Amino acid sequence: MSGIRKFFQQARPGAISLGLGQPDFPTPDHIKDAAIDAIRNNLTGYTFNTGVYELREAICSKLAVENGISYTPDQVIVTAGAGEALFITITTLVDEGDRVLFADPGFVSYEACAVLAGGRPDGVPLDDTLHLDVEACKEKMDGAKVFVLNSPANPTGTVEDPGTIRAIVEYAADAGVTVISDEVYEHFIYGKEHASAARFGENVVTINATSKTYAMTGWRLGYMAAPDAIVGQAVKVHQYCQTCATSISQYAAIAAYTGGNDCVRMMKDEYAQRRDLLYDGLTRLGFDFPKPEGAFYMFVPMERELFQAIINAGVVIIPGDAFGANAGNYARFSYAASRENITEALKRIATVTG
Repeated sequence: MSGIRKFFQQARPGAISLGLGQPDFPTPDHIKDAAIDAIRNNLTGYTFNTGVYELREAICSKLAVENGISYTPDQVIVTAGAGEALFITITTLVDEGDRVLFADPGFVSYEACAVLAGGRPDGVPLDDTLHLDVEACKEKMDGAKVFVLNSPANPTGTVEDPGTIRAIVEYAADAGVTVISDEVYEHFIYGKEHASAARFGENVVTINATSKTYAMTGWRLGYMAAPDAIVGQAVKVHQYCQTCATSISQYAAIAAYTGGNDCVRMMKDEYAQRRDLLYDGLTRLGFDFPKPEGAFYMFVPMERELFQAIINAGVVIIPGDAFGANAGNYARFSYAASRENITEALKRIATVTG
């Protein structure tokens, strides 16, 4: 069990969870209605291994319009969430002993998927602002097989500048490294610009999902988009571990990707207010850390004793060492929680910070 879910499942009664990165909004009605229609119309059987064609068309349109990148439906595999997309991509690309690079601290699945594929996980330390350092990335790149890029990032909430992403992609291309760009938080950015890595090179696999964007975590619907040669191999892994993503979720996702993003903008605006509430509250209590630029996380420096005191006060947060070797004296806070719960959590934290 990952360090994230262990703490979430051990929460005591009455605890306020600022731990799990799950939107607390309901799935928008037009998406739920599309799923109900799919059930009523008996669209409940297997689909193509790669997914319903209309959904793959919708994903390609979304990528062209929102991200400025071009894929065809045959270059898209619909998966059971971004988690499966990440797993099958790394399994496809990584052979025994291959080095897999990712930010450290970074999302827990990157290291785990590298190990499962027989690869050697190799974390790239972040700079003092919790951003990627291009030169540090370059130093690690030679001889590696894959670089996993996550912007906006979990657990840090950082958003990498387009120039940083371009430099990493271009250097990776020269070094023969494939970049896996995990963009699941792309719509939740506050005052900066999202740049898809595939804008800057053909050595990129783009991974995304409906989970965070449309509050559809339990629907398990994501995708990977990649050059033909990678997709052709990845579908072999996908079809034997998953067959296809759930048909009902796929038809719901068509509605998500074609129904407009007013619901997403509403969620983003609310997250921004929650971010300000939590950040202002923590800094008043004496914590000093960069204000998050995206996603819905704060990565806050603290000693283990204070972390445990906050847990004992009834606020669930996640220890930094769940996210890598370089994050022991940090904790991740999620502000995918109501303003009322954030306010109460801050009151409880105040009782142990003096």
